Amino acid sequence: QVQLVESGGGLVQPGGSLRLSCAASGNRFKYSTMGWHRQAPGEQRELVATITNDGNTNYADSVKGRFTISRDNAKNMMYLQMNSLKPEDTAVYYCNAPNWGLLGVEYWGKGTLVTVSS
Repeated sequence: QVQLVESGGGLVQPGGSLRLSCAASGNRFKYSTMGWHRQAPGEQRELVATITNDGNTNYADSVKGRFTISRDNAKNMMYLQMNSLKPEDTAVYYCNAPNWGLLGVEYWGKGTLVTVSS
């Protein structure tokens, strides 16, 4: 049974930085593409960034140049380094495994809240 658990959210001032973490259980993390999504209240959930099992990355235009996604397969961990944060980055951020271990099963974490405000 796979669990994804996010951490690192909180309150930060505009221009500040946060680092989010996603801890994954199970033994097929190294085979899994992973991603971060976010959802503001009353808005659609949107893709923030993805990273393949071997480290290829993609970013939404809104975060390109400010956010960096990474992973450590030896630790079953995925990260999102967020710099130069803006108020419009305020959202619940979710860890996602769209096809866990190539088994055709999708998993979501419960989310961590990021609030960017002065």
